[in-house]
Amino acid sequence: MLLHTDRLGLRRFTAADAPAFSAYRSDPAIARYQSWDAPFPLEAATERIRTYNDDPGQPGWFQYAVELTADGSLIGDVGFHLHDNLLQGDVGFTLAPGRHGRGYATEAVRAVLHHRFAGGLHRVSAECDARNTRSRRLLERVGFQLEGQRPAFTFADGEWSDQCLYGLLADQWKRLPH
Repeated sequence: MLLHTDRLGLRRFTAADAPAFSAYRSDPAIARYQSWDAPFPLEAATERIRTYNDDPGQPGWFQYAVELTADGSLIGDVGFHLHDNLLQGDVGFTLAPGRHGRGYATEAVRAVLHHRFAGGLHRVSAECDARNTRSRRLLERVGFQLEGQRPAFTFADGEWSDQCLYGLLADQWKRLPH
């Protein structure tokens, strides 16, 4: 495990994760606010896992597989993009259907933020579809501040949607209760 909480382990993806990864990313309700289309075939999941950055300390996207420590089941992922300057990053997250409303995504995102800010990061950013109220609430719950909104920024499924921009500075993170 790269990171762990009381209930979760965050680790590198493996080829064995492809079926579960494909399944939760194939749910239309999950894919609606994301950058991929449903269904997300097993072949696409296998290829995506193969291309993930293997070193979370190197610039680029690193995808943490989120599993339940109780049974080892894959329940989602947290993506973290480390900028070339090694001082800034972007975070994103996906949780499998049926796992929402239990605090798992909040717990996983907090674990990643804690680790990254402890490693010297200055700032983390996040973006989400303005209609995705659950993601917006999660970002605000872990301390992100809404910094702006891009009107009619994303065109998907035949409609335009606004994009919300969030940010969190290391100094703000340090002042939050954990």
